[in-house]
Amino acid sequence: MAAIHVGTIVFAYQVVDSAGPTDLLTSARKSSLQAVQQYGPIDEDIISRAPEFFFHYIGVGRDPILLESSQLTIVPSTTVDECPEIDILLVPGPYLKDFELHPKQVEFIRKHVAAGKLLWTTCTGASVVASTGVLDGKSATVNNVEYSWVRKRWPNVNWTREKKWIIDGNIWTASGAFAGVDMVAHWLKENYGLDLLIQASSTLDYEARDADGLYTVFRQRYNAEGKKLSTHVFRYYDEE
Repeated sequence: MAAIHVGTIVFAYQVVDSAGPTDLLTSARKSSLQAVQQYGPIDEDIISRAPEFFFHYIGVGRDPILLESSQLTIVPSTTVDECPEIDILLVPGPYLKDFELHPKQVEFIRKHVAAGKLLWTTCTGASVVASTGVLDGKSATVNNVEYSWVRKRWPNVNWTREKKWIIDGNIWTASGAFAGVDMVAHWLKENYGLDLLIQASSTLDYEARDADGLYTVFRQRYNAEGKKLSTHVFRYYDEE
């Protein structure tokens, strides 16, 4: 199975918009699951189906960029001119008021979408993509706090806030930052199986929500008295 190359467009975005989805992908990759085997048993069938991911952080140049939150600085690993072939492009969300995407990044996004490749946006990243024109005529969602403002600024997009994420062809948009993690969880489940998603999620102690924001993705658990329990069951070698 060929490795999947995931690229993140780098500008002053909110940290979790990128780190949330990519950390879930990291937990789902074959090499991570093999490493976790030292702590507890993992079904070999799950590992055999697990993908491998490589991550690229794509700047206009390679100068460090102070991100929008957490006082964290990121150094791009590549540039729009030097970037290797990307399978999935992630566009996180910035603070919108005075934000303008660099023309080279605009063209990079347009070419990626035109090639039919998968594009993910989280939070206000959908507004960034809307500014390139590739969302015109498509359904999309965005952070609900900025929803009315975004809707007025890019009226050619069919904006909705009825779902936590929207899929329109090869463009997937998620509302808030953690809705982006849920959206990527859905992609993992659809492509590699619910059991792999659950295994990957357990290492983060995370439970995915569905597109309505409800906890229906994982099987719900209850004790004999009907009290709801954690969805995750952690297995250890010393319990066998």
